[in-house]
Amino acid sequence: MTTRDTMNRLIVLTSFYMDEEYEADWDRPDPMEDESDGGEEHVENPEQVLAECAEKFATPDYIMEPGIFSQLKRYFQSGGNPVQVIEQLSHNYTAVAQMANLIAEWLIVAGVKVQDVQAMVENHLKDMILRTFDPKKADTIFTEEGETPAWLTELIEHPTWRSLIYRLAEEYPDCLMLNFTIKLISDAGFQGEITSISTAAQQLEVFSRVLKTSIGSFLTNPEEWQKTSRECAKMVCHGQHTYVYSQVIMNVLAREPKGGSSMKRLSQEITKCAQKSGHDITPITMALNGASAYPQACQALTSMLCRNTLNPADISVLFRNYSALDPPPIDLIRTPQFLELLIDSLFKSGVKLNPEHKPKYIYLLAYAASVWEAQVKKGQKRCLNKEDLKPTVQAIETVHNVCNINKGSSELMAELANLYQCLRFPVVAVGIVRWVECTVTEPSYFKLSTEHCPLHMAMLDEVVNNHALLHNQVLDLLIRLFESKQDELEILVQLEMRKMVLDRMVSLLCAGCVVPVVKYIKQCWQKGDTDISLIRYFVTEVLEAIGPPYSSEFVHLFMPMVENDEITGTMRGDGENDPVSEFIVYCKANYSAII
Repeated sequence: MTTRDTMNRLIVLTSFYMDEEYEADWDRPDPMEDESDGGEEHVENPEQVLAECAEKFATPDYIMEPGIFSQLKRYFQSGGNPVQVIEQLSHNYTAVAQMANLIAEWLIVAGVKVQDVQAMVENHLKDMILRTFDPKKADTIFTEEGETPAWLTELIEHPTWRSLIYRLAEEYPDCLMLNFTIKLISDAGFQGEITSISTAAQQLEVFSRVLKTSIGSFLTNPEEWQKTSRECAKMVCHGQHTYVYSQVIMNVLAREPKGGSSMKRLSQEITKCAQKSGHDITPITMALNGASAYPQACQALTSMLCRNTLNPADISVLFRNYSALDPPPIDLIRTPQFLELLIDSLFKSGVKLNPEHKPKYIYLLAYAASVWEAQVKKGQKRCLNKEDLKPTVQAIETVHNVCNINKGSSELMAELANLYQCLRFPVVAVGIVRWVECTVTEPSYFKLSTEHCPLHMAMLDEVVNNHALLHNQVLDLLIRLFESKQDELEILVQLEMRKMVLDRMVSLLCAGCVVPVVKYIKQCWQKGDTDISLIRYFVTEVLEAIGPPYSSEFVHLFMPMVENDEITGTMRGDGENDPVSEFIVYCKANYSAII
């Protein structure tokens, strides 16, 4: 809009408001005024109105303000001079918005892309709004407009401005205008974008939509379960009301035959997140799992979970309850926090248990891991299958006796056959991973180790080959070791140690954990903080271990590293018979669309 257009607009507006046929309308009582307190008509002081309007008209570019129409109406109703208001608005018209448009047009003429110019303008506006935003002034939008402004509905259609609303909503959670805008965004179908917005937690309707979207994302993207569960947990743990509301819903959904187990897993991940944040959610957990119907077991569990530590007295109470003819439901002791405490007490090196109570710890862990309730008809007595209980108890006891004593590699070698035999039990495999983690993360472990691949690390390969559900846990441990500072070791010894860890990652890849491993190594390469010889070593080992066909995602992740000259330049031969060239030729012939 040019300056002339703006002034023409002003003249038309003033003539419109001064038209006699509208003066009669202004004299009519406002229906909103009839509903004022006590039914008294509110009459404004004309002199005061003129002074207020004059002050506003004196601000730069006031003609561009959304409230110009209502203020002109008040001004003329109070006897304002049309010539004076035209002169005042004209004098204070600086055309900031029009100058911005003009500069943007110059940039486009000069060769800058339209999208880049638009991004510059939008980013500058965002920064200005973030610096100067006043929630009180924002809330007056509704009092002045009386309805949802049309520009607000248009604004939320653009991702840039929605992201601005999200940031402002985090900073000003009590702003009514922002809360209303968040609801508009949810109503418009963009609730998937506001999974981490705390403002959504203040509106049940919006929160329910966001929760539904978050749960749907968890269920439909099983390969990204860690990311989606973290995002959902962050939102659910915003407050006590959101936590209880969400856990009740998930507790109901967990009883469904289809997808119930996934909902239970998500509920447990959220519980772990709440515990890590320092929240005491044990009473909520006990209320939802039906523990109140079994007062002795409930009291013993609550006592240990609240303090996050086990004690022999409460363990004895649980042992008596679960060794009785009619024990409480298994789900009570399948609480992840309780299982973690049992695993630590039985498999961490150096943890001393009273010999009198140790069998009770082992029994409870084995019971929770192996006993299952058979499906029975309604009204019939529960049927417990304890077929695997005794073998599981024996396996846990065998491995516990090994883990609880600090043995060297030569001594462990004699126990290796028994360890591998017991490792077939998933609960024992979890314990061995915990034992290995506590052992190899000791600062002096690799300094004192003389083997190329210590026995503890070799056992991880066996865990990986037998238990796919432990792949992520093993990978997390390997990443910690790969990134750990081994300052006590010489540089060359550090490289060899990291190559040994990479060997374990390749074994993990060959066992089926392909994308997470390759994605991590690619991140190490892109960040540039990893010795290039280690990246080259990994690529070499992977090329020797794999063969076609490959998944599209694997090719997309792995191909850039294989094609990089710094990584594979010395590995290529004159022809196309080397593994690098063969991989590149095959992928370009079969996956050209994604390369």
